[in-house]
Amino acid sequence: MSRRRRLTLVALGTVVALVLGVAVWILIAKDYAFHEERVTIPGPRGELHGVLAIPSDDGPHGLVVFVHDDGPADADDDGHYRPLWDAFAQAGFASLSWDKPGVADAPGDWLDQTMHDRATEVDSVIAWAHTRDDIDTTQVGAWGIGQAGWVLPEVAQARPDLRFMIAVDPAIDWLRREQYAARAEAVADGDSPEDVAAAVDRRARRTALIRRNADYRAYLDSHVDEDPMPAARWAFVKRNANSDSTAALKTIPVPTLLLLGGRDRGVDVAETERVYRRQVQPDLLTVKDFPDGTHRLTRNDIEYRGGDIRTLGRSILAPKTIYVPHYLDTLRVFAKRQTE
Repeated sequence: MSRRRRLTLVALGTVVALVLGVAVWILIAKDYAFHEERVTIPGPRGELHGVLAIPSDDGPHGLVVFVHDDGPADADDDGHYRPLWDAFAQAGFASLSWDKPGVADAPGDWLDQTMHDRATEVDSVIAWAHTRDDIDTTQVGAWGIGQAGWVLPEVAQARPDLRFMIAVDPAIDWLRREQYAARAEAVADGDSPEDVAAAVDRRARRTALIRRNADYRAYLDSHVDEDPMPAARWAFVKRNANSDSTAALKTIPVPTLLLLGGRDRGVDVAETERVYRRQVQPDLLTVKDFPDGTHRLTRNDIEYRGGDIRTLGRSILAPKTIYVPHYLDTLRVFAKRQTE
C-alpha cells in the first residue's frame, strides 16, 4: 500500500472516529429519563396549557412545579428546562410547567398579571396535581428563577403541602434590581465610565416616573429610554414595581435551596444572598454559589452569546452541556434528599 493511500485511510478513519464521537456525545447529552404529556389545567383566569414531564419508571412520583422568570416563556422555555426536568426525573420527580398566558396560543396575557396573580396560578396548578393518581402529593416542590423570587414565598405560605422550594437567582426588590441591571449591563457591554453613569441615571429617572405613577405618555415624553417599552409593558412594570420579597422570606416554612450565579447581569446576587441569609430560618436554607454561572446558571460563554452559531448549535444538540458544572447534580441531590 502506498504512503499516500495509508495517509488517506488514516485521515478517513480519524474523521469517522470524530463523527461517531460527536454522535455519541449528542445522544448522551439529549438522553432524557422522562416522557412528556401535554395537559390542560383549570387556572384562576382560564385554562393553562402545560407539560408534565414524567419519569420513565413506575410511579407515583413526586412533583416539581416550575415558575418562570420575566418574559413570554412557553412551557419548556424553548427547551431550556428539559435538562432540569431530567435531573429531577433521576431523583424520582415529575416536573410540571405551563405556557405563560398569551404565549403559544394559551389564553390570557402575562403582562396583565401581578406577582400575586402568578402565585395564585401556581396554587391552582398544585391543586390540580392532587387529581392525578401518578403524582405523590406528599412530595411537591417548586423551582423558580428570577421573577419567581416574588412568587415562591407566597406559594410556600399558602400551600401547606409544599415540601421544598428552589430559587435560582431570585430578585429581592423590583426597583433596586432595575438599577443594578442598568449598571451591570452597561459594564458588561464595555461602556465607558461616563456611559455607565448615563445608563444608571436614565434608569434612575425611569424609576422616579414609576414611583409617581406616571402614565405612558409622560414616560414617552421623558425620553429616558432610547428604545421605549410598549404601553402594556409599562403598565406591567408599574403594577409590580413595589414587589419586595424581604418580609415574606421570614415566613418561609419549607427547606429552601438558593442557587446563585456570580456572573448574573440582571440580579444583584450578593444582595440576594445577604437578604436570604438574614431572613430565612438558617436550618431551612441551603445556599450554593456558582461563581462562573449566569442568570440561568449557564456557562458564561453560553447565555451572553446568544447570536453565536456555535452557542445555538450546542443549545439544540447538547442542551445539558450549556449549564454550569454541578448545577444539574445539585438539583438532583437536593430533590432526592427531600424524600429521605
